[in-house]
Amino acid sequence: MQTSDVDAVLDRLESERDFSGSVLITRGGRTVYEAHRGLADRAWGAPIGGRTRFGLGSVTKIFTAVAVLDLVAEGRLALDAPVASVLPPERRPATLREDVTVRHLLTHTSGIADYFEEETASDDWAAEFAALWRDLPVYRVLTPADYLPLFGSLPPYRAPGGRFQYSNAGFILLGLVVEDVSGTDYVTAVRERVFSPAGMDESGFFAADEVRPDVATGYLRPSEPGGAWRTNVFAMPSVGAPDGGAFSSARDLDRFLTAYGAGELVRPALLEQALGPQVHIGRITSMGLGVYLFGDDDKRAFGAEGGDPGAEALIRRYPVLDVNTVVLSNVNDSAWTVDETVREIVKR
Repeated sequence: MQTSDVDAVLDRLESERDFSGSVLITRGGRTVYEAHRGLADRAWGAPIGGRTRFGLGSVTKIFTAVAVLDLVAEGRLALDAPVASVLPPERRPATLREDVTVRHLLTHTSGIADYFEEETASDDWAAEFAALWRDLPVYRVLTPADYLPLFGSLPPYRAPGGRFQYSNAGFILLGLVVEDVSGTDYVTAVRERVFSPAGMDESGFFAADEVRPDVATGYLRPSEPGGAWRTNVFAMPSVGAPDGGAFSSARDLDRFLTAYGAGELVRPALLEQALGPQVHIGRITSMGLGVYLFGDDDKRAFGAEGGDPGAEALIRRYPVLDVNTVVLSNVNDSAWTVDETVREIVKR
């Protein structure tokens, strides 16, 4: 596997876009390529290293999906159960249709209104997302239920079961389902059902005001040449939620991908269904049960992607090749470019 192309891309992005982040490629559990560039803390000049934990954005959704599927495997929840039969009225949108199911939420086909509509966001989506927290202060958004005022009264876009439309609100509802069915808070459920069995000891949901080692600060670029970098502390909820905001390291995410593919997180009886296409998104991309599916040959992959202000993350596993790839960054507008190069190398 020729990895010099990744070095060249990282050199260019570090020079042109101030890229900072980590890249990890493993095959059969052995490291093929590993790189750490830039700064975890720009104020103090702290470099990114192998144990640096990054904000994951919507990669968190795959953890939520695993927790849901674990409850399904235990017989405590059904994929086709109406969400309204699981959540009491005060824990769900007032406009939620009776025919929206857990499966619809996992596959982004619920048709419910979202609190941040990514399909219509502009190129400056990070600023638009940050604007959400002007009227609902970030320090008041601590649990999945705290998001309900943002979308709980909005009318649905359409009936469930139709086309794919990416939904953050749908995964907030899944987090509420996890809480009500498991009897624990969402963070505890993910720790017990995902992080612990996968051996992800470095991962968690870290509040913005917690002092923890090896956590990369998320950064927003200067608004004008020569201006100051800003942290994302006012652009994000103060703690992660079922739709985004967990923290993890490249090594922990590698462990997650391997454990997922081995049926150690999603039990074998459900794994085939989880990794089967539930709805097609594009020519070579589909949605499984809370997991993206790429390609349809021996180079096929599954994984997750995420972006928040000051955070980007892409993880993929190629099961036939026994290859995992992880790209993490604490700035925007670079990680997808790195991932494109990584994918080209893996598929050669």
